Parts: sequence; structure tokens; C-alpha cells
Amino acid sequence: MEISAKDLAAFCGGIVEGNEAATVSDFAKIEEAGAGDLSFVANPKYAHYAGTTGASILLVSKEFEAPANTRATLVRVADPYASLARLMTIVSNQKPKPQGIEQPVAVGEGTELPSDIYLGAFSYIGKNVKIGAGALIYPQVYIGDDCEVGPDTVIYPGAKIYSGCKIGARCIIHAGAVIGSDGFGFAPVDGHFEKIPQMGGVEIADDVEIGANTTIDRATFGNTKIGKGTKLDNLIQIAHNVQLGENNVFAAQVGVAGSTRIGDRNMVGGQCGFAGHIKIGNDNEFGAQSGLHANVGDKKRMIGYPAVDAMQFARNAVNMKRIAEFLASQKTKK
Repeated sequence: MEISAKDLAAFCGGIVEGNEAATVSDFAKIEEAGAGDLSFVANPKYAHYAGTTGASILLVSKEFEAPANTRATLVRVADPYASLARLMTIVSNQKPKPQGIEQPVAVGEGTELPSDIYLGAFSYIGKNVKIGAGALIYPQVYIGDDCEVGPDTVIYPGAKIYSGCKIGARCIIHAGAVIGSDGFGFAPVDGHFEKIPQMGGVEIADDVEIGANTTIDRATFGNTKIGKGTKLDNLIQIAHNVQLGENNVFAAQVGVAGSTRIGDRNMVGGQCGFAGHIKIGNDNEFGAQSGLHANVGDKKRMIGYPAVDAMQFARNAVNMKRIAEFLASQKTKK
């Protein structure tokens, strides 16, 4: 797809600074881009590349101060990253999608496949499964009995969805994800542990993305729930009976223990850990490797183990350095 700076600005609600007739037909990183490429500056760390990049057009913010030697045509927009995402989505949607039912596959009794489904080879669909129109199910996917998969949902190779789980519309389930495996429930009895049957399910709302090798356990009773628009990275563990709200983003290797409730629009850094049976509010930010052991309200910025307010964490780090310097000075005096 080729587009001019003028048309690009019209699409993004931006302003052209430079050659309106400049055209691009591909995307590239700013430090590697060449003629005909579109790139962007959203992080100030990359701003200096604007003066050396070979890109034909750069998406930048309206406040961006371009280096004097910048040769690329600039398209100034409110949010360069969001504008780039919309453009890339359009291009991605133009790529042909797989179609039809490959062989061999297994489809259980009572399951009706929509006419426009893609079902990859060696997939297994259990009994009484409901699958919405436009679903793409790639090879070697397992979907157990009585599951529901919403329209336009994509399930990539090797994902496993246990029986009785519900997945909404326009979801993306990446390779190796496991949804509906047993929650980690065991009762100590006479020096050993007896398994507690996990009789609930998993409900995933619309527009959720589940990363590769992420696991979401089924509930003991009721359902483990993932709210609308939430995005989970790779290698995340969501335990039984957890309730995640809407539009959360979790980076890789986060672990959430059983029965914890997390609200809406939280941003969670990689390797954060949430203890079980706690409640987290809305609009919080948790730095990487934070450990959460108690309830948290709304609009907090926390980091550390145990997690504390981000500003307090910074002060603590400075104080620790001062203690080390003080102890070193005392040794010198001796």
C-alpha cells in the first residue's frame, strides 16, 4: 500500500511539514529506515535519529522539535504511536486470511461450524461447541466439549482450551496458551494432599488478547474471568477464580494467585506477583517485579518488594546508598 504524506495527514488528523507529495509503502525502525519507508518518534530516546534516518516520512508529535539536519517529511499528529498502530492494523487486515477446513480434523457431535471458518489440520473440536462466524482456528488447536468461541476470534497453533470455557468476539489466543486447566487446589489430609476438583470454568470477554504460553486456570466454582479489552503478554499465570476487569495490560511473567480481584485499566510490569484473595482497584501502575500482598486502591504508582509508592521507593533507594556510604566512611575513620 502506497500513501502520500498529504493523505497520511488527512487519515491521522495531522499536519504535513515538508513535501506533501512524499510517499511511503512500508514500515521500518527509525534507525534502519530508507527511502519509501514510514517511521515514527514517540520515545524521546529516539529523537536524535530524526536527523539521520533515511525514512521518507516520520510520524511525530505536534510538539516534537526536529533536529536541524532532518531530511524526512514530518507528519505531526496528536499521538504518533496510536496513529502508527491504526495504519499497521489497516495494512495487516489487507493480507489474505486462511480459509476452509484442512484435513485431518476431528469435530464432535452437536458442533456446527460456520461456513466461513478456517480450521487448520490436526485440530480437535469437541462436542456441542459453539463457534462464531469468521473464526480462525489454526492447526493443532484443542477445544473441549461445550466451549464457546465468539465471532472473528483467532486461535493460533497449539493452543488448548479445556471444556466449558467461553471466549468472546475478536479475541486473539496465541500459540501454546492453555485456558481452563485445573486451578491449584489441594487439601492437606493426614500428611498428604488431596486434590480438590475444579468444577468451574473460564470466561473471556470480547477483544481480549492472550499471549503465547499464558495459562488461565478454571475456577473451583463459578468462573475465572478476564474483562473486555484486557491484554495479557506471554508466560503469564492467572490462577483459579481470579477476576480481571476491563482494559488492563499485563507484561510477561506476571503471576496472579487465586481469588484475587483486579479492576480496570491497570498497567502491570513484567514479573509482578499478586498474592491471593486481595483486591486491586482501577488505573494503577505497577513497576516490574513488584510484589503485591495487600489491597490497593485507585490511581497508585507502586514498585518494589513489597510494593510501595514509586516516589517512596526512589527515596528508599537513595537512603540505602547513603547508608552504604556512611558505613564506608566509618571504616575509613577507624
